[in-house]
Amino acid sequence: MEILGKYREEGHDVVASISHKPHQVRGASSKTVKHIIMSLRCHRSGGVKMQAIHFLATSLLLFWSLTIFAQTNYTVQQDAFSKSYSYESRGNFTDAISAMKTVYQEDSYEINLRLGWVEYLAGQFTESSAYYQKAIKLKPYAIEAKIGFANPASALGNWDQVITQYNDVLAIDPQNTTVNYRMGSIYYGRKDYEKAEKYLEKVVNLYGFDYDSMVLYAWTNYRLGKVREAQVLFNKALLIRPKDASATEGLGLIK
Repeated sequence: MEILGKYREEGHDVVASISHKPHQVRGASSKTVKHIIMSLRCHRSGGVKMQAIHFLATSLLLFWSLTIFAQTNYTVQQDAFSKSYSYESRGNFTDAISAMKTVYQEDSYEINLRLGWVEYLAGQFTESSAYYQKAIKLKPYAIEAKIGFANPASALGNWDQVITQYNDVLAIDPQNTTVNYRMGSIYYGRKDYEKAEKYLEKVVNLYGFDYDSMVLYAWTNYRLGKVREAQVLFNKALLIRPKDASATEGLGLIK
């Protein structure tokens, strides 16, 4: 799924020495940085320049603290993801969810996306939809979150919401074959064969040796009364999957 001194002694300006040896600062312990700050406080008589140096040293301490926190936070999250994957592989979706909730952050795209998936696997479709919606809000151009949302939404029968998300995907990626095929399937199921044809034709033109899109496109043409086109497409479907029952049935209707 998406990744960083100054110290003055009598007669010596240490701005240059620290900038040429950054590892001395980055590798410093908190005690070392605190010692620098205390030393600087003892030399405040240096005026504005010393105030600037004091500010820089304080910033270094803050940067060091935030870096350690971020590293620790990522380590904890990675462990939670690892446990969640392990539980999922064993079909234990409840614990897979629990593992993720121990590190839940509302502003984390990755955690919301992961929870959307495992909640869906657990059959918790409403909860799954909510997590996917949060992921979509966090990254409006993320296609995977929109496609993921379609799983629980379709399970709940919220097809208009599915279509809305699919249209958003196609606005970003008009050639997306997964979404074009699914849109074709939805409209075929609704007996809106003209709309179905538009989406399926695009998939077949992109992937002419894909059985599912070929046979559905053949049936769509048949329903539209395009018998000759349907016959050709059914025969092509049989090249991909010889003796296929659906394609054979379609040819039987034409003959």
